[in-house]
Amino acid sequence: MTLLDGKLTSATIQDEIAAEVTRLKGLGEKVPHLAAVLVGNDGGSVTYVTNKVLACDKVGFGSTLIRYEEDVTEEELLNKIQELNENDEIDGFIVQLPLPRHINTNNVLEAIDPKKDVDGFHPINVGRMVANLPAYLPATPAGILQLLARYEIETDGKHCVVIGRSNIVGSPMSILMAKAAYPGNCTVTLCHRNTIDLGYHTRQADIIITAVGKPGLIKVDMVKEGAVVIDVGTTRVTDATRKAGYRLRGDVDFDDVAPKCSFITPVPGGVGPLTIAMLLKNTLRASKKEVYA
Repeated sequence: MTLLDGKLTSATIQDEIAAEVTRLKGLGEKVPHLAAVLVGNDGGSVTYVTNKVLACDKVGFGSTLIRYEEDVTEEELLNKIQELNENDEIDGFIVQLPLPRHINTNNVLEAIDPKKDVDGFHPINVGRMVANLPAYLPATPAGILQLLARYEIETDGKHCVVIGRSNIVGSPMSILMAKAAYPGNCTVTLCHRNTIDLGYHTRQADIIITAVGKPGLIKVDMVKEGAVVIDVGTTRVTDATRKAGYRLRGDVDFDDVAPKCSFITPVPGGVGPLTIAMLLKNTLRASKKEVYA
């Protein structure tokens, strides 16, 4: 069994990005700039955005953090998005999700200029991804592709079972794994919380990618010998022995499942670190006009 080290892979990608930024600086070209919009004070969102800003500093990007209180109006937020769309100094920006209930998330995502949509959530980028056109890929699925590629995991003709159908991970992941490319070229089954007899499908899988957020969903009897298991699920569970009072658990019953696998991601330290690395990669591509000329 080989542990897929997301931290190490993320660090390698960020080192590559930093080297490219140094090269661009040496040529007198523009340094990439990422902006992040954060609404409210949700602990998880604040942590994620803070880590993204720190990562920008590490690779030499410029960064801007824009914060609003929970009661910001949708109109005010949309006005800021338009301002960022028109700011030539900003190469890409994200609006951290989830947003408060009084704000229509779809309105916000559709207001972002697709050329600056480095999260890859705008319908135009989603459509371009489906149509095999250059696009910004959602960061987590893109990170999983990097993990598979850098560990040279064979995917051609394999049966991949994706569990979870969110627009952020599951749905795009199923599309990407079916594409005639590497990593990809799989036969893909897309499952979800309401799939009848989930184990029937997972036991046939050469590759399992689960992104449900249900701790311990995948048990040892649901995985065949030698399978590749990618666990995107990250849920806080109470743990009085930890200083924080909780620990993170994935969708996979790791201790029992890991010995059966050829490759498996840990939680934490698996897919999570790659999400920020791929966001930075999208921002670099935006700066260099690699997707939209």
